[in-house]
Amino acid sequence: MLNSLDLPRRPQDTRVVVAMSGGVDSSVVAGLMKQEGYDVVGVTLQLYDHGAAVQRAGACCAGQDIHDARRVAERLGIPHYVLDYERRFKEAVIDRFAESYMAGETPIPCVACNQTVKFSDLLETARTLGADVLATGHYVRSAPAGNRRALYRPADLDRDQSYFLFATTQEQLDFLRFPLGGRPKAEVRALARRFGLAVADKQDSQDICFVPKGRYADVIARLRPDAAEPGDIVHVDGRVLGRHDGIIHYTVGQRRGLGIAAGEPLYVVRLDAAARRVVVGPRDALATRRLSLRDLNWLGAEPLDPGAPVALFAKVRSTRPPVPAVLTRHADGAIEVELADGETGVAPGQACVFYDADGAEARVLGGGWIARAVPVSPGALPDTVVSPCAAAG
Repeated sequence: MLNSLDLPRRPQDTRVVVAMSGGVDSSVVAGLMKQEGYDVVGVTLQLYDHGAAVQRAGACCAGQDIHDARRVAERLGIPHYVLDYERRFKEAVIDRFAESYMAGETPIPCVACNQTVKFSDLLETARTLGADVLATGHYVRSAPAGNRRALYRPADLDRDQSYFLFATTQEQLDFLRFPLGGRPKAEVRALARRFGLAVADKQDSQDICFVPKGRYADVIARLRPDAAEPGDIVHVDGRVLGRHDGIIHYTVGQRRGLGIAAGEPLYVVRLDAAARRVVVGPRDALATRRLSLRDLNWLGAEPLDPGAPVALFAKVRSTRPPVPAVLTRHADGAIEVELADGETGVAPGQACVFYDADGAEARVLGGGWIARAVPVSPGALPDTVVSPCAAAG
């Protein structure tokens, strides 16, 4: 007979390590596991700031959050450990974040954190603590699929975090559990109150944890003083429209704050890091249907056959619904995705995540990092641009 975590043993004989961030979700996971009689151990990661960010709302994994996690563990009567992962977090997440922006990409550090620190390093730590599973407060579901586990979108799509977990490997997925996948947020907060947890009404984390007030360019400039090198702002037709103070201040799809005057609305179309150019153009220049991916992580039931297109649903932003698409792994290993209805403003460095359907509890089939978004109307940007005076003739 299986317990609620799909393991063939009594709860009291099953050790569950809970990744406790200090927020309401992971705290309720610890409470639920304790209530069900499991042998629960709470672990909190110290990731940055050496505990200095005590009063920063909207962040996680430092200062006040660690104190909150400790208080929850005391309330529940479970052992609690704080692990110093600052060096690993800087190497695997913060440094990679800065390097990605300097390369003209738009990175997603939360995916990198899950991929490395949380679901690799912490998972191994959980094993050394004798854990049978590692439980987290993510709003996704997992369930047995044959002799392995499959990942699914949650019942409450307003809380769906599957986009950020596409890089979870099959081995990691088999060890992970997500007890909140079938619950709405309101129920989770109600459980926190019933358990008597002080974090029941705590604000959800929203910002990138190591980026104060969303000012990512300041963080990059501090880590890489040479990152903010000036360059040209160039129209897709080749005209130089102005100068910029560093491509790290721009993202694909951006319209405001370009620092140029033009007779039409212009958007950042792409970032040419090698030439230090910000390429701008009209909105239709942002349109794409075809994406090239790197570092594919496939979680489908069947392996991908080279050259055989697979119809599925793809999501290129965490806030957008999955849309019909076709995935192809070519014989040379190249990965391409064709979006049936196209998208706008898709940037290298973002994720493309696959599903078998577009609704609640759809299965996650994996995903990859976007290496290139092929424009529908590529325009004509020559290697050598011309000055405004020369263009005027």
